[in-house]
Amino acid sequence: MKRLVWMVLGLLCSLGGRAFAEGTWDYGKIKHIVVIYQENWSFDGLYGKFPGAEGLDKAGDAIKQVDLKGRPLDHLPQPYVNEKKKEVDARFPKDMPVKPYDLSQYVPVTATTGDLVHRYYQEQVQIDGGKMDKFVAGSNNGGLVMSYFDATQLPEGKLAAQYTLCDHYFHEAFGGSFLNHIFFVAMAPPVFPDAPDSLKAQLDADGNMVKDGAVSPDGYGINTLQSVNQPHEPDTPQDQLIPSQTMPTIGDRLSDKKISWAWYSGGYDDALEGKEEGENGAGEGEFAYHHQPFVYFKNYADGTKAKKIHLKDERDLNAILDGKGKLPQVSFVKFISLDDEHPRDSDVMRGQQHTADLVNKILASTYGKDCAILITYDEHGGRWDHVAPPKGDKWGPGSRVPLIVISPFAKKGFVDHTTYTTASILKFIENRFGLESLNTRDGQAANLDHAFDFDTSATK
Repeated sequence: MKRLVWMVLGLLCSLGGRAFAEGTWDYGKIKHIVVIYQENWSFDGLYGKFPGAEGLDKAGDAIKQVDLKGRPLDHLPQPYVNEKKKEVDARFPKDMPVKPYDLSQYVPVTATTGDLVHRYYQEQVQIDGGKMDKFVAGSNNGGLVMSYFDATQLPEGKLAAQYTLCDHYFHEAFGGSFLNHIFFVAMAPPVFPDAPDSLKAQLDADGNMVKDGAVSPDGYGINTLQSVNQPHEPDTPQDQLIPSQTMPTIGDRLSDKKISWAWYSGGYDDALEGKEEGENGAGEGEFAYHHQPFVYFKNYADGTKAKKIHLKDERDLNAILDGKGKLPQVSFVKFISLDDEHPRDSDVMRGQQHTADLVNKILASTYGKDCAILITYDEHGGRWDHVAPPKGDKWGPGSRVPLIVISPFAKKGFVDHTTYTTASILKFIENRFGLESLNTRDGQAANLDHAFDFDTSATK
């Protein structure tokens, strides 16, 4: 009898119908999940001043930065407006002190800055075993690394204040957008066993990078690669296109259970048609081909029915919210670069406003009463954060990034200090719809339990 009770409790846990002393987890009330996947900001970079969050006032010794040999730095170099060409940004003073500084002193939230390196090996150097003290030394734009905007009063910050902000959420894989997007949908690295030598990184006997590359010495894609499928960056040599991946994705798990879903991308239709510019802004610097993870998988390859069903344009999502169609049970949303907050390509205010406009449109729609909207970032974009990520494996987790949970069932005005990673979003989707996990990363991840309260009077 006792064994039967435990079996029943285990089944309820797997379906998200869990009851704990602190409240009831009635995930069945959530009918629609929307994940908005923004770009390239650390938590401290936007919410280090957010009331109640573990922010800049708790940074302590992590503020101290050292060079690659461990010697203390005495100033921040002047930032670059173009880090690749080493063009100095004259808006910033020279020799700033080594400490976090308010970026709005020099650049308004309606303007862009230079970018920062955010790659697989470089982020591991920056994290420095959890000391978080080589972000300046490990960057190609060190003076920008410790800058922040106080996003508390920006459009997304106001949503965070109204609902739940998670302040211990970490992106899944070291490095940049490509690898983190693949992990976001598959919780595993992509393989490229026959990659040309020109794409491969080289390491010394101690595992230190000697030559950077898009593919690891053991054949994994670690930095930006283009898919063999469309859309991909025009004129990419055929031998440099990574072959279709075959490991399972969250899309596969949803389809197996006949749960409706779609990945919506700004500029997607124009990119498929090869347009340089389009209504949604497809074109160089605007449509990011490596931000489309399902394109990299065999099940969504060119010509497949699944690709046509599940990979959509952002215009399709807006049409649904305007009453022309039905919202899938799970939606993933990726904006064009102009709207995704990526430094250099987008200004923060434009990206935040675009996000808030979509959130408010969903909440005002017929889906607002039963939705959960998650706003997060693919990775840190090379920007410093003071909280060391939890210990994981050779892939991650990486640095801390924001996660905002918006729902009629989300706790109101709450800061959730639970340790989460990107895998927690998949865990949340899996628990809600009774899906099999992809592997141990999402299988063992913390679910977003503490961000919700289904017993509040507002939800009854």
